[in-house]
Amino acid sequence: MTKNLTVYQDAVVVGAGHAGCEAALALARLGFKTIIFTVSVDSIAMMPCNPNIGGSSKGHLVREIDALGGEMGKNIDSTYIQSKMLNKSKGPAVHSLRAQADKKAYSNLMRKKLEENKNITVKQGEVTDLIVENGKLKGVKTYTGAVYECRVCVLCTGTYLKARCITGEVSAYTGPNGLMAANHLSDSLENNGIKIRRFKTGTPARIDGNTVDYEKMEPQYGDETVVPFSFTNKPEDIERDQVKCWLTYTNENTHKIIRDNLDRSPLFSGMIKGTGPRYCPSIEDKVVRFSDKDRHQVFIEPEGMYTSEVYIGGMSSSLPEDVQYEMYHTVPGLEHAQIVRNAYAIEYDCIDSLECKPSLELKKIEGLYSAGQANGSSGYEEAAAQGLIAGINAARKLQGKEPIIIDRSQAYIGVLIDDLVTKGTNEPYRMMTSRAEYRLLLRQDNADLRLTPLGYEIGLIDKERYESLLEKQEMIEKEIKRIKETSVGGTEKVQSLLRQYGSTALQSGITLAELVRRPELNYDLLVSIDEARPDLPKDVCEQVNINVKYEGYIDRQWKQVQQFKKLEKKKIPQAFDYTQVNSLRKEAIQKLSDIRPESVGQAARISGVSPADISVLLVYLEKYNVSRETLFF
Repeated sequence: MTKNLTVYQDAVVVGAGHAGCEAALALARLGFKTIIFTVSVDSIAMMPCNPNIGGSSKGHLVREIDALGGEMGKNIDSTYIQSKMLNKSKGPAVHSLRAQADKKAYSNLMRKKLEENKNITVKQGEVTDLIVENGKLKGVKTYTGAVYECRVCVLCTGTYLKARCITGEVSAYTGPNGLMAANHLSDSLENNGIKIRRFKTGTPARIDGNTVDYEKMEPQYGDETVVPFSFTNKPEDIERDQVKCWLTYTNENTHKIIRDNLDRSPLFSGMIKGTGPRYCPSIEDKVVRFSDKDRHQVFIEPEGMYTSEVYIGGMSSSLPEDVQYEMYHTVPGLEHAQIVRNAYAIEYDCIDSLECKPSLELKKIEGLYSAGQANGSSGYEEAAAQGLIAGINAARKLQGKEPIIIDRSQAYIGVLIDDLVTKGTNEPYRMMTSRAEYRLLLRQDNADLRLTPLGYEIGLIDKERYESLLEKQEMIEKEIKRIKETSVGGTEKVQSLLRQYGSTALQSGITLAELVRRPELNYDLLVSIDEARPDLPKDVCEQVNINVKYEGYIDRQWKQVQQFKKLEKKKIPQAFDYTQVNSLRKEAIQKLSDIRPESVGQAARISGVSPADISVLLVYLEKYNVSRETLFF
């Protein structure tokens, strides 16, 4: 008789990508014995697609992860090879930090972080089954038959579930980069009543940088003064020599080759069944959808310091190998490029995100959480953010505490999770600044002020860091008060400075704050006429400038947030029977019953629930004095 291994752990994390690493570290740092499974220990925190962390809106997520006590920001600060703040010509709400990573160094360092934590066990193996009794998770089973009993589990399966990689007419049932797929867990999820979707994403070819003619491309440099992702780092702590990236373009020859071979493209032949990301299309998709464009940007990005591989950003494809060579060779600088790894599309199973609560716990299985591409999102940063929250909430369940729910007015993380669990997604979800309605408040520069107190409350931020934040906050408030109360007159020194920056001369006294609000001026430019200005850290000066310059807009958004909070505070019991509410439309009853919103605010964001439905629901809740206590049954 065969005897299988049985092991007990507090927590199991399935998958060691960006979501899995953050989930495991959160659980372990909060004191729980955690085992993290991966199909290959060499793929921990692997970057199977673009070699960078951050970018528009994604940089916000990374800084929020750091503010809460996560690891991604620290890891990229230690392993970046180029760093750049995007959108600097625009307002601070859309400034976003982006860093090219040394892929191998990033992965190795994250693996080291896992392995050096005494509460984490790293295990190579495939989880195939969930052990569920009476709607509660009891453990997981692996392909070898071993049973790992646990109280909580976080699924961070990435793009591995029944994965299929496709290049032209050729497909292989593997995960990204040729790694083993996870072919069994989807069935276990479906057998437990979890709805599964089929999504698709893709990646461009990697080419040998020694075969690239960089003279035909435009160099792209990093910033001279680097802004760290982690609030625990100072610029001087992480400064290093940076590599160059390069910009080139497709042309009509490229587009003709693509159009001539669309019948061989899996995207258009029907070979690919999964739904792809609308906001990160393949080059063949771009050529078809944007037929009026005569060229598209192509970024050539090094994959690391100790490899000649470079990434062809902007030319993701699933065209056949021979077409890939022909297509890439039409791009200036790539005429003789040799492909190291073919471009490919990948199809995979994921959970319908509407199966999740705002805590990322699955509604149908207590103790089971999911995060990242397992929930239908895309991107390393979106995955890490969800992994951190899922790990925190799994730990809080073990602690017997209420879950942490970050709402849309608190963080991009809140927007991301709320969109997934309230609206769902019919394609791989990508975070964008336009999704955040309170983005002037949710800037990447103030993520620590918004979220570090919460990280301290959770237990992932130490006392020293928290007290340092309180000191920073006090300095900001004190300095804003000072410049609002400090006036300057029309002295020659003041008038000279105003002339220098094309600002209107003074006819009478004015406060420094009023000068800061002038479009052509800012807090730092006034240093020569501000004799009492204290010597403050750069990040404090930045906050003073933004908060004073945009005070009117910020106040307006705070008022909007207050209205938003009113509906968020009107809680709806999870067992509430919507059929008892007269005048609710049938579609609204169905959607509300399926999604089970936790508040009236969340209910109002559900597709198919109208403002009239919300009005009816509010009247009912108030008329019958419905409370969380009275309607649990």
